[in-house]
Amino acid sequence: MVYLFLADGFEEVEAIATVDVLRRGGVEIKTVSINGGFTVKGAHGVSVDADMLFDEAECADAKMLILPGGMPGTKNLGEHQGLIKLLQDHNKKGRWIAAICAAPSILGKLLILRNHQAVCYPGFEDALVEACVKRERVMVSGNIVTSRGPGCAVEFALQLVALLKSKEAADEVAAGMIV
Repeated sequence: MVYLFLADGFEEVEAIATVDVLRRGGVEIKTVSINGGFTVKGAHGVSVDADMLFDEAECADAKMLILPGGMPGTKNLGEHQGLIKLLQDHNKKGRWIAAICAAPSILGKLLILRNHQAVCYPGFEDALVEACVKRERVMVSGNIVTSRGPGCAVEFALQLVALLKSKEAADEVAAGMIV
């Protein structure tokens, strides 16, 4: 199972496009609200209902944890102690963690990006502590996948399909979406 975490102020394009593309690619993914309620309001006023609440999610053996960006969504995700512990534990096990836009800053502050190449939304580079900051649209480095922003969301999600399923599965989804 793959989990994408939602907090009030999340970037809608990054979250919804990622979930959509992964589901098209046959990846089992659930959205998880850290708010305490199922409805989560995006940075641009679009509300979505998460599949489950944080306390209900059994993430210990997740294939991947995904963090969309957006503000104040990134700030809210980064302040959730349960999520922070989950990210740290997941990283220690060498399991996949993906973050887009401002969300790689959470990983940077937790030193999860140490000795990794990473990208983020322009202006958040200083938060990528001990990472080798790059300018690519999507970056895979070890067990970490990062991406720059909303305009990269489909490319980011297709990379996740390639990692979780196969390059062929990602290519098939891309062809069907006319990417």
